Order: sequence, then structure tokens, then C-alpha cells
Amino acid sequence: MRKIIKLVIIIFILGFIFNAPSFVLSQNEEKINSQVKDLNNEIQAQKTKIEKIQEKQKIYSDKIREKQKEQASLVNQIYILENRLAKAELDIETVGIEIDRINLEIKKVNLEIAAKNEEIEKEKKHISNILNLIYRENQVSALEIILLNESLADFLNQVKYLEDTNKEVASSLDLLKEYKKSLENDQVDLDKKNKELASAKADLESKKLALSGEKDNKAVVITQARNSEKEYQKLLAQAKAEQEQAVADIVGLEKAVRAKITQLSGGKLEFNDNGLIWPVEKNVITAYFHDPDYPFRYIFEHPAIDIRAGQGNSLKAAASGYVARAKDAGRGYSYIMIVHGDGLSTVYGHVSKIYVKEDEYVVQGQTIGAVGGTPGTNGAGSLTTGPHLHFEVRLNGIPVNPLEYLP
Repeated sequence: MRKIIKLVIIIFILGFIFNAPSFVLSQNEEKINSQVKDLNNEIQAQKTKIEKIQEKQKIYSDKIREKQKEQASLVNQIYILENRLAKAELDIETVGIEIDRINLEIKKVNLEIAAKNEEIEKEKKHISNILNLIYRENQVSALEIILLNESLADFLNQVKYLEDTNKEVASSLDLLKEYKKSLENDQVDLDKKNKELASAKADLESKKLALSGEKDNKAVVITQARNSEKEYQKLLAQAKAEQEQAVADIVGLEKAVRAKITQLSGGKLEFNDNGLIWPVEKNVITAYFHDPDYPFRYIFEHPAIDIRAGQGNSLKAAASGYVARAKDAGRGYSYIMIVHGDGLSTVYGHVSKIYVKEDEYVVQGQTIGAVGGTPGTNGAGSLTTGPHLHFEVRLNGIPVNPLEYLP
């Protein structure tokens, strides 16, 4: 009789074990769902903020393009720069909100990971309890079980219960596998969010540098023109003349140098480098190829990318080739042009120092000069917007987007 009572107690405990986890889990799920819902609401609020800022950014961009179509004047240029400055400040605000949003996403994923780990531990304990009871039950021989039961029907019912218990173990194991897979997916998502956060932080630093550049641009225009429309128009004409002369020289010299190489070597110049390398350390690009927001687009299309670089930083050859031009224009626009194989050539503008000579062969990575661009310094030229490298890539004399050739 005692053994029968003991068996009934074991069966009761098993029943409690089967039912308890689902009750605890439902409470836990309800708590998690509530927290996740709150986080999702916060995330959506951040997205809404970004959308509103983007609407403002579009307004500033439209104003800039509208003014760029008008006749160039000091008033127009200052208006454009003020709008670019306002847009840059919005860029920083946008990235800041994006960082907050990603942090909320990370918090949500961490919450889900913690919940999954908790579920896994509970299910492990659940399985352990079942296995312990099965083990104890299996210590009783089949003959003892038959003798403990008053009828064959009772015995068969007990066997059926043990079979159901085994099924419960199998089901719990399946749940563990599901939790584990879900946990692995959450962890992959968390890694992705962390990378997004690192990228957003780097973008924020870039935006801050761009904002600093916009402030410098405005100060340069006002200082150089000295609030005089006549002086400003003079600077515009000078900058346009410098650019047109440089373009004419580049196109003509490239043809001449290639013809000269063919005559001397009896063949064309081979491009043996493993692609192009960055002529200065890869960092913030302040103006893109044919950039619609380029401050002086009404004078000429921007045929290059502008790469932020400190005044006097080393300048390296992006690929091996012959120096077709090494123009030192004093306080005017100084540049270096190198002719490579496969119809490619590169141009390096706003050069404060030149270390190579025309017709000299240079190898990829060789230091060919120093970067410039600070207003009023050697090689900067008219209306420069601060220290940077103006970098062009040309294919058969025609400007192409450098970013399509750089690693």
C-alpha cells in the first residue's frame, strides 16, 4: 500500500512538472512582450524623428540647388553656405538619433537573449526532473510493478503514463533546440547592431568634421571677398580661369606624354600595379565626383573627389607612371598629373610642395609631394575651402569617378 501511495505521489509530481513550466513561461513571455513593445514604440519614435529631419534636409538641399542656378554673387554664395551649414547640423542630429535608435535595438536584442537563456535553463531543469523520476521508476522491476498494481488495467495505465513521460522528454528536447537556434539568431542580430553602431559613430565624427568644414567655407568666402561683390567676382573669375587652364593642360599633356612614350619604347605604357591606392589616408570625403552640392558648381562641374587631409601631409602616387605635369603656381592652384597604363591618369590638386619633376617615372606609393588647400598658402588657389586633396582619375582624358577605382 505504501508503494502504491508513493507511486501516486510520483505521478502527481510529474504532472506538476509538466504543467508548471508553461505557466511560468507564459508569465515571462508576457513580461518580455511588454518590454519589447515599449522598446519598439521608442524605436519607432526615433524613426519618426529622423523622417522629419530628412524632410527639413530636403528643403535645404532644394534651396541650395535653386540658388546655384542663379547668377553667381557674394550674397548667393553666402546663402548657399548658410544652408549647407544648416544641413550639416541636421546631419549630425540625424546620426545622433540613429545612434539612440540602434542602442534601443541592442537593448531589445539583449533582453530577448536573456529571456532565451532563461527559457533554456528552465527547460533543462524540467528535463532533469523528469529524467530523475524516470530513473527512480525504472529501478523497480516489471514483476514488482505488476505486484504493486491490483489489476492488469492499472499496470497498463502506468506503462502508458511512462510512455507519455518519454514523449514529454522528447518534446522538451525539441524545445531546447528551438530556443538554441533562436538564441543564435538573436546573437547574430546583436553583432549586426553593434557593427551598425560603430559605423554610425564613425559617421558622426565625419559629419562633425564636415560641419567644421562648412563653417570654414563660409569664413573663407567672407574673408577673401571682404564683403565686396567686386572682389568676389574677381576671385570667381580667377578660380574659373585656373580650372579651365588646368583642364586644357591635362588633356593636351596626356596625349603628348603617351605619344612620347610610344616613340621612345616602341609600345604603350603598361599598367602593372594592383589597382590604385589612396593617395592620402582614406578618411572623410568633403566633395564627391560631380557633387550636386559642390559650393562652386556654378563655375564648373567637380571632376574629382575632395579628401580631407591636413596641411603638409604626405601625398603618394596612386599608381606607377610618368609625371606629365608638376605645376607650382605659387599661391595659385598647384597640381601634379601622372600618366599610367590602360589609358588612366591621375591628378592631385592643391599641392603645397612638389617632390617630383616632369617626365620622371614614379612608383606606386612613392611620396610625390605634400597636401595643401589652406587659404592663402602655396598651391591653394582661389576660393579654396580648407586643407584637402583634390583627386582626379581620368580615362582616356575624360574624368571618371575615382571611387570606382579606389579600394
